[in-house]
Amino acid sequence: MSSRALRLLIAGAITLLVVVAASVIIGRATAPSTLAVPGTLSAEAGFARDMQTHHDQAVEMAMIMREQTTNDEIKSLAYDVATSQAQQSGQMFGWLAAWGLPQNSPREAMAWMADSGHTHNTESVGATAGVMPGMATQADIDRLQSLTGEDAEVLFLQLMIAHHRGGVDMAKAVVERSKHQVVTDLAQSIITAQTGEIEYMTSLLAERGVN
Repeated sequence: MSSRALRLLIAGAITLLVVVAASVIIGRATAPSTLAVPGTLSAEAGFARDMQTHHDQAVEMAMIMREQTTNDEIKSLAYDVATSQAQQSGQMFGWLAAWGLPQNSPREAMAWMADSGHTHNTESVGATAGVMPGMATQADIDRLQSLTGEDAEVLFLQLMIAHHRGGVDMAKAVVERSKHQVVTDLAQSIITAQTGEIEYMTSLLAERGVN
């Protein structure tokens, strides 16, 4: 890695740390208080834990992509994904802290969705049965790191579209299960933002001759 690339990566990491720290504070301040505090097995707690993991992978892929392309549109998209999802991840970390709940779940990932009979699609790019929807595999991440230019852009867009679809699925599930407005408000904002980004990324793929 060149010294310039290393400096950019360090600068990006510092920016994300600042965003996350601020978001943890916001999450603590905005954790719902008018209803009973969610329990550790609640949909709210499960969503907060699993969506943090989900978001963290999106941030990882976005940071990789910024180093693998010179395309300004893709760089801007990756930056937006990294900063917005790092902020939201920090906010959810803050909820769990404010609720006095552990960050790690006593159950397997996605159990909070399975409790109500919700099933999720594992057919999308990078998805593997038994894990949360839309997650890329380690092989996907390794391949993304090995590519540059348009090849990297196409794979990134395919992986992130699948990832966003999984995130939207999770957000819709917690909207159906929670009465805590701060939780449903964030989930709805995820649905709106990521649905729009899916449309945008689909158009970027089409520009590259990929349906």
